[in-house]
Amino acid sequence: MSQATVLPPAAAPAAASVRARGGSEFTPLLRTVREQGLLEHRPGWYARGIVVNLLGIAAVAAGLALIGPSWWALPLAVPLALFSARAAFVGHDAGHAQITPNRKASRILQLVHANLLLGMSREWWNDKHNRHHAHPNHLDKDPDVAADILVFAEHQTAGRTGLRGFLTRHQAWLFFPLTTLEGIALKVYGVQALLAKDGPHRDGRERIVEGALLLAHFAGHAALLLTLLTPAQALVFALVHQMLLGVHLGMAFAPNHKGMDRPDEHADGDSWGHLRRQVLTSRNIRGGALTDWFLGGLNYQVEHHLFPSMPRPNLRLAQPAVRAHCAALGVPYTETGFVDSYRQALGHLREVGAPLRGEDAE
Repeated sequence: MSQATVLPPAAAPAAASVRARGGSEFTPLLRTVREQGLLEHRPGWYARGIVVNLLGIAAVAAGLALIGPSWWALPLAVPLALFSARAAFVGHDAGHAQITPNRKASRILQLVHANLLLGMSREWWNDKHNRHHAHPNHLDKDPDVAADILVFAEHQTAGRTGLRGFLTRHQAWLFFPLTTLEGIALKVYGVQALLAKDGPHRDGRERIVEGALLLAHFAGHAALLLTLLTPAQALVFALVHQMLLGVHLGMAFAPNHKGMDRPDEHADGDSWGHLRRQVLTSRNIRGGALTDWFLGGLNYQVEHHLFPSMPRPNLRLAQPAVRAHCAALGVPYTETGFVDSYRQALGHLREVGAPLRGEDAE
């Protein structure tokens, strides 16, 4: 089970007094974090990471050119998937203004990393992700837990028959196989949103810019692979790359909220303040530098949701203050190990699908 860390008693009175005065539970924490300078941007840290990642992508392209049309080029899809996931994390951080407070620079960074490098619509993702942050894990308001291929609450299973019923019955076992399609799905959803009249792209000029960059991504990717590999090798390489990217992104996002508290389950859920709405619905993953790198800092999901614009390298620095403040207020702070986080998330998916398997939910 998840674990809540208890704050030393000395820190409790300050938070308790805020609650007693009826003040915001979040304001004292925000003040503490701001005084520690943790909301200040770190463009140098990001610049180094972006340069290294772009060099890695260029090295993969150079490796493909050196190897030539051979099946021995296929293993290069592995590092390319890792570098592509890094690009996704940069696009995510730029969308949250974590890299720079300059909106134009953030927009350009996100267009390059999302549209050009990944073939994913920036505006579509921002619209979806902002709604998730505003109402995390709320079945009626968070698009990430809306009933689709997967379902996240027992009542969402009603009427699911045929293929959808099969997927729901076995969604825990099928979760990671399904994530192999995530990289492709991000592209499809983005293009659909770009073409939709009622989609998030309301600015005609922005629609043209995004469309041009998406076209450049698809044309450039196809041209590179078809120039250096045979058509069959290019197709397999692209599929392996996208499947590995999907699994990687799924591993980064899957354990963050699945199986955590849902505001819609509570009569007062819609009136939760910012702190409770974000902390009670989020799960952190314990680990060191490798975990931080592999999960793009999203293992500090509680801190990220409380402070969306906080630069990624500062999230771990904010964790002690957040954990202590939550303990002082008596708000459960959920943190678990890497493997156990997936056990909890997949266990929840299995429990939701139990009725369709003729089993009682545990």
